[in-house]
Amino acid sequence: MARQPRFLLAGQVHLVVQQGHNGGPVVLHQEDSRQWLLFLRDAVATHKVVLHAWRLGRDGFSLLVTPPTSQALSRMLQTLGRRYAGWFNARHGRSGTLWGGRFRSCVVEAGPWVLVAMNYVEGAPSTAGPLSETQSGLQSDLHSEPPAQSSLAHHLGQAVDRGLSDVAAYWDLGNTPFERYAAYRGRADTGLASQQIDTIERSLRSGRPIGSVEFITQLEQDAARTLAPRQRGRPRKPGPPSPR
Repeated sequence: MARQPRFLLAGQVHLVVQQGHNGGPVVLHQEDSRQWLLFLRDAVATHKVVLHAWRLGRDGFSLLVTPPTSQALSRMLQTLGRRYAGWFNARHGRSGTLWGGRFRSCVVEAGPWVLVAMNYVEGAPSTAGPLSETQSGLQSDLHSEPPAQSSLAHHLGQAVDRGLSDVAAYWDLGNTPFERYAAYRGRADTGLASQQIDTIERSLRSGRPIGSVEFITQLEQDAARTLAPRQRGRPRKPGPPSPR
């Protein structure tokens, strides 16, 4: 069966995830992380994609972005993936593919769900415990395997990432930077509920949007395409007509 084309929309926030080939590492040293971030910033600038949040882990990365056209997101990721893979292979004396096939993505409704997606991207933990301090910035040891790194420090007021553009929902967290930092710290410390994580990961697997019923219904009408998840199993047969 042919794969359904990606659902990408100009001017809408998208959550993107790209894994390493067969779950293999895409980062081995701190310098790899620094170079990946340089390539990311260059790729989003080249294709005029707006970057809201990012996270780079040992076996892949995730992004929250808004593309200016439906083609810009794929082109930006191709530029990033190709340039970084070539650099990584040359640096570590390897060959072959680095990435695990197609990236996964889904459109995210503006508002509360964008903040949930930001927490997901930046590595917010589940409700099991508070945020680890190692997630807030870069380590100085260039020879150790780096921890997962993200734009979280920017949203907590611990660093300034001029390549980021904050979404409206983040600005709505407070009237001052300190209010926004504190509110977002509270969200990061609390973590995501298992139901929120499940919703995001199902949408990433299927490519369907994340948001309210009204939002998804409107997208379906605009795109003339079914986007809501289908009921599992075979369709029910109509029952006998009710007696008059």
